[in-house]
Amino acid sequence: MTDVHDHASMSTPALHDAATRQDLEDWGALEEATGPEMQTAGLTLWKGGAGEETGIWQCTPGPSRWKLETNELVHVLAGAMTVRADGMDPVRVGPGDVLMFPKGWEGTWDIHETLRKVYAIF
Repeated sequence: MTDVHDHASMSTPALHDAATRQDLEDWGALEEATGPEMQTAGLTLWKGGAGEETGIWQCTPGPSRWKLETNELVHVLAGAMTVRADGMDPVRVGPGDVLMFPKGWEGTWDIHETLRKVYAIF
């Protein structure tokens, strides 16, 4: 049973035990992968009317390339990765780290250990 709630029916949507819950939905192969196939899973906590969204996302290790069309706030719950914005130094992140990817961000993510994050797209 999931604790995901429609925003119209509840004033405070909640996903309990985000770092450890085992009921993530299979979201398939990561389209942005640039090496071996990477598998994703997650749960959506909330979706807004203009493409905003928040939830949990998990991905298996590997390299990927991103060009973001939205802003994304990330809080890493588990795993580790190195992110590198084009032309910038790499940044290694792990549990407890928070990242802000502004709309238009381009670069790579190299996931070293299965990564689980809470995300907010806006």
